[in-house]
This record gives sequence, C-alpha cells and structure tokens, in this order.
Amino acid sequence: MKKSASKLRLGVVGCGAIGSRIALSTMKELKGSFLLTALFDIDAHKAVQLSRQLKLNRVVKESVDELLKSSDVVVECVNTEAAEHIIRKALQAQKKVLVMSVGRLFGKNSLFLLTRQQKATLVLPSGAIAGLDAVKAAALAGIKSITLITRKPPSGFQGNAFLIKRGVILNNITSDTILFDGSVKDAVARFPQNINVAASLAFAAEGARVRVKIIASPSLTKNIHEVICEGKGGIIRAITENVPCPDNPKTSYLAVLSGIQALKQLADKVKIGT
Repeated sequence: MKKSASKLRLGVVGCGAIGSRIALSTMKELKGSFLLTALFDIDAHKAVQLSRQLKLNRVVKESVDELLKSSDVVVECVNTEAAEHIIRKALQAQKKVLVMSVGRLFGKNSLFLLTRQQKATLVLPSGAIAGLDAVKAAALAGIKSITLITRKPPSGFQGNAFLIKRGVILNNITSDTILFDGSVKDAVARFPQNINVAASLAFAAEGARVRVKIIASPSLTKNIHEVICEGKGGIIRAITENVPCPDNPKTSYLAVLSGIQALKQLADKVKIGT
C-alpha cells in the first residue's frame, strides 16, 4: 500500500475490542487524515479477521518491526506486559505513538526520556475520565489531596489474577465491596485492564499522591469514576458514568472514544505544523 502524501500511515498493535474499534474509526470518521496500513496481533487470526472485516489487503504484518516500517503513527492496544516493549520500539523508531494502555507507562520515566531523545511523540488519551484539565490546572498551585473512586459491576473484573489469587468470587458479591484501596502503582499493577484512568489522573496531578479505591457494585450497569481533588485552587469533583464497551465490559466505551479523539487532535496538529 502506497503512502498518501496528505495522510498519516497508521498501524494498530493489538486487534482486540479496542484496536478493532479504533481501526474501524480510522476507516470512517478519520479517513480524511489517516490511512490504515498495518495491523499486528500476537494472535495472527485476530489481525486477519479484522483486515477481512475492513476489506483491506496486505495490511496484516508478521511482527512489530514490520508494522513500524509501514506506519507513521502507532496505536498500542495490547494492555499486557509486552506493551512497554512495543512502545519503546516505536519511540526508538521516532514514531508518533498513541498509548491506550496508559497504566503501563506509570513509573516508566525512561520512556518519556526516550521520547525527548528520539524527538518522537507520545500521545496519552484522557480515557474514561473527566476533569483532567482542571486537575492539571490545580497542580500548578498545589494539590493537597486527590482521590479516585472507581465503581464497576463485578462482571467487569472477571479474570483478574489478583482477585483470583485472593479467592474473591465475583458472582457471590451482593453489595458494594471494596476490592482495592491504595496507591496508583499498586492499582495499575493489580488491575491493569480496569484502572488506566488512575495513571492518567496521576500524570495530570504532576507528582501529587493519588489514592485509588476500586469498588465492585452489583447494582451498577455502568463504570463510574469519581475524582475528588482538593488544593490551593479549590475543590474539584468530577463524576463520569461510563457505558461499558459492547465488545469488552472491562473497558469503558468513552476510553475508546478518547483514543479516537486523540488521533483526531494529533492529525490536526500535524496539519497545522506543515
């Protein structure tokens, strides 16, 4: 597939629910700015299946290295331990990288340093949470305390290794149950598929210690994130009630939409700079 002079070549790593929806949007809402040129998944069948759904030929790649050769912008949608390695490779290749697994970046200062050294671009979507701009502003004056309270139906935590190890039986939860109360570092390590918003909030808070509470609530059908931030600039309260992604209840639909919006903003910046 030849590179369009007016479009950015886009490669998607991870062809699950999130990657598939972003790829589909690239073909629809973002088709004026992006050309989908590469798909890769450790499960090759997923990439092939998505390419057929999108009716695209010769876009399935056999490795991340091959995908990088065909992309200007890389979208990371794997949310596994491999995410850091993939992001690092893309930055070393001086690509623009949209990271959907924001939690995988927490504590990885070397990736931000690499971004500057390579003059690459690291794009972090706001995810399934509101109020990040206000928190960034509050951080300028100083944040006294900041808490994230996440409530999800028990089904949203299915398959979580931390809960399985603790012997938590999600189907037996009949009332609001606190599954976790602690730091962002521990939250993203124990709930990597549920709490990317904690890392997004921590980055916005610029060093302020964020307390994270994760609650399983059987009465809910939505994923709810509540931010309470107190500082010299005042008190911020932001509540986001998210509809779960139809293809993956562990992820909020707004998180996927924020990724698509981040791509749109990236394309607009590139156009302004040219």
